[in-house]
Parts: sequence; structure tokens; C-alpha cells
Amino acid sequence: MEGMVRIPGGAFLMGSEEFYPEELPVRTVRVEDFWIDARPVTVGEFRRFVDTTGYVTVAERPLDPAAYPGADPAVLVPGSAVFCATEGPVALDSMVWWRYIPGACWYAPDGPGSDVCGREEHPVTQVAYEDAEAYVRWVGKALPTESEWERAARGGLEGARFGWGDEEQLDGRWMANTWQGRFPWENLVLDGFAGTSPVGSFAPNGCGRYDMIGNVWEWTCERSGPALMQSGVSPPCCAPSSPSSTSPEATRIIKGGSHLCAPNYCLRYRPSARQGQAVDTSTSHIGMRCVIRESTARADIGNGGR
Repeated sequence: MEGMVRIPGGAFLMGSEEFYPEELPVRTVRVEDFWIDARPVTVGEFRRFVDTTGYVTVAERPLDPAAYPGADPAVLVPGSAVFCATEGPVALDSMVWWRYIPGACWYAPDGPGSDVCGREEHPVTQVAYEDAEAYVRWVGKALPTESEWERAARGGLEGARFGWGDEEQLDGRWMANTWQGRFPWENLVLDGFAGTSPVGSFAPNGCGRYDMIGNVWEWTCERSGPALMQSGVSPPCCAPSSPSSTSPEATRIIKGGSHLCAPNYCLRYRPSARQGQAVDTSTSHIGMRCVIRESTARADIGNGGR
């Protein structure tokens, strides 16, 4: 499978006891053999999909007033959530660093006036769950389950905090594109990137996957379910809320953390970290990668590739 890495099936320990309550309990989970993209889906790859199919993403479509009762119809215009650094310290439960920007979408990720020129090798962002599903169907693949994603992200390191070991740096090197400094206003850019980075800019994990930790969060096909919605679970840290985000049926789990994750606020750039995200919401720090399950591949071969 070109551009993909095979993950052998088997059992592994999923979850963590060290960090957020939604990562409990640590449990033994078994997955079947599958292949996973070595890198996240890039802007260039998504552009080829759009150019070929004419697909229009969720962020580009008019909003349905019925889904936002009481809202001024004048503000119900296509757009998406964009991170905007604050000028100084703010309450970390305020989420004031997120703004809904009309016109923000995959080819203008920060809104009108921005573009993806020179970023063809960066991970695509501003893709809602529906967009991710449409893309993976087009390439004949699928989105990973949460357990498949976590198995791949661990890189063979059972129980390690990160995808490369227990320390944030390895031999003095930054191993992922995350936030260094005091979020959301002081980004020291010690890893060399203030926003997204070209895929493959950091070393792969032990099994040859790049950017599974940091850079952008990644969609999985797993519904959030009660475990991520119940009272007492730590609230989402990096993703803006949505009217639909209170319903487990209208959410999916995202994994991996992003360039906005910082030790003082969001220590979710780890394989076991998980967060529920509303399916109708796209942001400037969520992307995707694809899988092919060997059982599916065998069935396709048996049907002559149809």
C-alpha cells in the first residue's frame, strides 16, 4: 500500500492513569491487521479531491437557520473556527482565542486574505467530519477507529507517555509540533513552527508514522459516547464548542493533539489523550489520516477489486 504502513493485529494496553479522567481505565484492547497512512492527508491531496469531484466542504456551505434557533440570520454565513492568539494571559476556561471567521475554509484556513500557497505539504485543516468521510471514501479508504489510531501512534512503546518515550524531548530534540510557552499568548516556537508544519518535519515514531502526535488533531470514526460527555470529565481544551457538541451522536473522537497543545493548558499531545469534537465543526487545527483494514482489502481482491 503506497504511502501506508502496516500495523499487525494484536492486543495492547490502551489509555492512561496519569493525566485526564477520560483516558481511564487502562484496558487491554485487540485490533485486527490494518494499514495506516504514514502521514496526515495534505492540502495538496485534498485539493486533488476537490478539483476532481467538485466537493464543497461544510465550512463553505450556507448555514441552516433552523439549526441555530434565535441567531441573527445576518451572521449565519459560511465560515469556520480560527485560532487567534491573545495579547496577554487570559482565563484558561474562557476559550476567547477561538473566533468564528466568515470565509475561513480549507483553502483560506485563517479567513479571507489567507491562503495555502506554499503549504501543499502541510496537513489539510478546516475539514469537518463529513468532509473527512467524503475524502476517505473517494480514495477507497476509511477513518481509523480510536483503538487503531492509538495502536499506531504508540509506535510499539507499550505504556509510554508519548509516541517516542516518557520525556517530552529526545536527546534534546523536539519530537512533535506543539506549543512551547504560555498558551494562548506566548509561543516561543522552540520547535521551529508557529502553526502547522509540513508533514514529516519531525522524526517518525518507532513504526514509521509521522505527525501522529502534534501538528493537527485527527478525526477518528468513533463516537464520543457517554465517557466523554458525562459530568466530571475534563472539558475540551483546544476545540471550540458547538450547539451539537452536547450530543454524543453528533460528535466523534479526535486524537493526537496539535500545534496548539501546551503543558500549561492542554497536555493532550499523547497517544492516550482523547477529545470529543462536534461533527459539524471544522477548525484551523484538525485534520485526518486514512486506514485500510486487511479484511476489507482481502474482500476487495476476492471481488476483483470492485
